Amino acid sequence: MGQSFNDQVYEIVKRIPAGCVATYGQIAALVGKPRNARMVGYALHSNPEPGVIPCHRVVFRDGSLAPGFAFGGPDRQRALLESEGVAFTDPQAQGNAGADGPRVDLSRCQWQA
Repeated sequence: MGQSFNDQVYEIVKRIPAGCVATYGQIAALVGKPRNARMVGYALHSNPEPGVIPCHRVVFRDGSLAPGFAFGGPDRQRALLESEGVAFTDPQAQGNAGADGPRVDLSRCQWQA
């Protein structure tokens, strides 16, 4: 029997290099369940190894941060990403998919798995 969905998510997220991000949908697709982006979020919210599984490197499809980032909120997530050199852009007028505020510049920082 293979790994659980959550275990597959954790293994993929561990491979995201510092300075890069992936989207929830990108992780879901890499697990083979492209319509399960929300389930990726649930898995990361239950991260069994904070600091080992870099869940802060996973963002919404538009580069916005998780409003309920489980390990300190969007300000903590942004600080962690900025410390790794992740670039941000200004928020867009139409709003964000996730937390309000600047978005990760996906054109420069998205992981090309």
